[in-house]
Amino acid sequence: MLEQSFGQLPDAAGVFAGRRAELARIRQLVHAGRASTETRPTVVVLHGAPGSGRTTLAVRAAHDLRDQFRGACVVDLRGDSPGEPPLPTRDALLHLLNRLGAPREQLLFRERSSPDQQVKRLGELYHQHLTGLPVTIVLDDASDIAQVATLVPERSDSLVVVTARKPLDLPAELSAWVHQLPVEPLDAAGAEELLGAAAQDGSEPYDAESADRIRELCGGLPLALRIAGSSLGTRSPGRLATDLGAYGPVEPVERALWLRYTDQSDPARTLLRRLALAGRASLGAAAAAALLGADETEATRQLTALSRAGLIDHVRGTRYRLHDLVRAFALARLLDEEDPSERTAAQERLIVNYGELADSVLRLVDGNMSTRSDRFGPHGFTSLDEALRWLDDESSFITSTLRHAEGVDQGAVLNLLGALCDYCLLRGDLYRLGEISELAQAVDQGLLVRSVQWRTGIAARQLGELDKARTTLTSVVDLYMEAHHDAGAARALCSLGITLHHQGNLTEAAAKLREALDLQAPPQLATDRAWTMHALAAVERDRARLPEAMRLLTESLVLHRAGESVHGEAWAHFQLGQLGLRMGDIPRAESELTTALGLYGRTRDARGEAWALTQLARARLVAGDPSPAIDGLRQAAARHRDNEDARGEAWTVYYLGQALEETGNLDLAVRELERSRTMFSRMRDVYGLACARHHSARVTRDQRAAQTGSLRNSGFARQLLVDARADFQRIGVAHGEAWTCLELAVVDAGNARTQQALALCDEAVGLFTSYGDHRGEDWARFLRSTLLPYAAPGGVEVGTAVAQEELAQLSRTRHPYRDAKLDDYVEAYQLLLERGVNLDAGWQAWRLGMVPSRHARR
Repeated sequence: MLEQSFGQLPDAAGVFAGRRAELARIRQLVHAGRASTETRPTVVVLHGAPGSGRTTLAVRAAHDLRDQFRGACVVDLRGDSPGEPPLPTRDALLHLLNRLGAPREQLLFRERSSPDQQVKRLGELYHQHLTGLPVTIVLDDASDIAQVATLVPERSDSLVVVTARKPLDLPAELSAWVHQLPVEPLDAAGAEELLGAAAQDGSEPYDAESADRIRELCGGLPLALRIAGSSLGTRSPGRLATDLGAYGPVEPVERALWLRYTDQSDPARTLLRRLALAGRASLGAAAAAALLGADETEATRQLTALSRAGLIDHVRGTRYRLHDLVRAFALARLLDEEDPSERTAAQERLIVNYGELADSVLRLVDGNMSTRSDRFGPHGFTSLDEALRWLDDESSFITSTLRHAEGVDQGAVLNLLGALCDYCLLRGDLYRLGEISELAQAVDQGLLVRSVQWRTGIAARQLGELDKARTTLTSVVDLYMEAHHDAGAARALCSLGITLHHQGNLTEAAAKLREALDLQAPPQLATDRAWTMHALAAVERDRARLPEAMRLLTESLVLHRAGESVHGEAWAHFQLGQLGLRMGDIPRAESELTTALGLYGRTRDARGEAWALTQLARARLVAGDPSPAIDGLRQAAARHRDNEDARGEAWTVYYLGQALEETGNLDLAVRELERSRTMFSRMRDVYGLACARHHSARVTRDQRAAQTGSLRNSGFARQLLVDARADFQRIGVAHGEAWTCLELAVVDAGNARTQQALALCDEAVGLFTSYGDHRGEDWARFLRSTLLPYAAPGGVEVGTAVAQEELAQLSRTRHPYRDAKLDDYVEAYQLLLERGVNLDAGWQAWRLGMVPSRHARR
């Protein structure tokens, strides 16, 4: 993430001249700071007049010193921007955290905290994140000394380049090396170099007198010199000096702007004026085309012309932005030369066009979702990858543009905000989701606010904040119900059901998901219904209702394909893969998971890819091949950490513990299982916690027994199993409770508590029978038979006779799900009973290895 941050910097390939001394000075200051024994950031305040090239110099320094730092970020503080309020410190902190790779959880807004509390919390996280991490931070257009001090990272060798109109007297107590560096107008040599670099044709003979006159008329300001110099070639230096002088007593930059503005064609002038509507963010050809009311080819031609004229700055790729002084000039021309209706129409075209394009991108990913199903035109993208790349580039521009949408039809604004919300969830961009949440509050108090709150609940769930997600989603369901908006209520119910599933409340989760399905009966909600069906299938799988899960997944896959939902197909195949593992069909499971992995790659769903890798590694474990499973699970766990998917990491660590157990490394297996138990507990995932307790207890029990030769030191393991059983019982997971009863029975039998063990086996039989688990029922009946000689009321002879009869009956009743090992155990134990049971020797099944292993339940 940090390395990628350099790619977000403005391009360094543009015109740059006359500032080599300042650039060398910045490098010298960085090296001096690094040579010190103290770890402090170096702060360089570049102060000078607007148009003096402060920002260009700061960005060039960030590129020039890239080899010294781990990442870089530019944040526009808008300190002296006319017509726009300064950027709040909280937003600046969020932007820096987002760009510099901070954990996503830190970017999720806390609705109940005040702005001051948010600034304090984010400031602490910011300084903590950058401790010991050298980065370059450009604080552009600063004026608030306290804000700059807050944004200087403590305890790092970072470089902070601040651009400001005047020197900033930063607090003396600030732990940083602070240097003030004036950015003066260019001297004659620097101006001559810049004019030569900006000229379209450098073949004109040198004219020292005209060059001096041009520098004087442009005030030595690089911006004015660059704009004016772009006309050299079509003008001689003498002609340029004369033309500049004809504009009378105006500011140097405005003089150059008037000159080049009047040089442009009518379409180019129109585009420049309307670019003022796009705010301070960079934009591409699609936005220019909408503002101009032309196609992208024509818009690209005019952008190129404006760039050659020095009127717009090239940022990177095909993206451009206006300098603040140029934007002010363009806005004045817009207000003076165009009717209000023309301005509003251009702004509305921009928003409507972006709404359609954003919807098209998301339709390629998620299909014909009900929120957008009736609003599609041709998407205009040749591939899904191209579409997602476009939305990645444009998302910040869209958010910026929506802040300037006064007078535009609110329906268009709401459509674009809704599409952008979906994008933020897909990409995990919680920083921008928070921005949109605030925009939604500003423009709408109805449907969109509910929609953003719904997505915020989903984001909280993705981060493992399950209590927050449940509370948020429950309130959103109520809001949709009050508004009689069935489609929205169903989507919120589906999300709530998934959250309850993640918390282990399987019975309630199933009820919420079935309630959502009832609301999604209309044909136009078929794609939404598909998502709910595969979510319900996952719940039913964990409740051991495998045929029902298979039915739901098969139908959901059909609906996803009909709705052209690539993302939905990916998750349905993923769930089919998990179901295959549960049923022991390894080839089918691996095929489904591989398909899911490919589809996640197409939609750039990093979270989905990590989950698929987890389950593919688990497939190797189920297949009895633990070594590659261990490697795969460790890689998947790292991917989950990168995605900040706490739940994904917890389950992967849980499977890793099982794989390590298979290799015989019980110490490390216990450690990993305990780690997963801690993670599930932190998330309040009751189902995951119960599973982790169950398997941690089983491995701990076997580890202690291997050391002592008996089960008598199993007190800690027994307590874990008791807790696991209570958890499974509370959330209604019969199969988890049943297998936990058997593990408890093994512990009690090994400690001569045979009556209790026999009762536990009887309870397990009832539980397995309740949901039709013949395999589990076989094991419960077998263990019961091994206990009868020691616990039957009629004594050892009666108990032995009853055990022999039950074992014979068990041997006769065969079925496809029978554990192959069990047939051998039944036959062997029958022989043991025929030879007679020695009560003094105690229960024999554990010593003979005739107890269910981890594989027994599959």
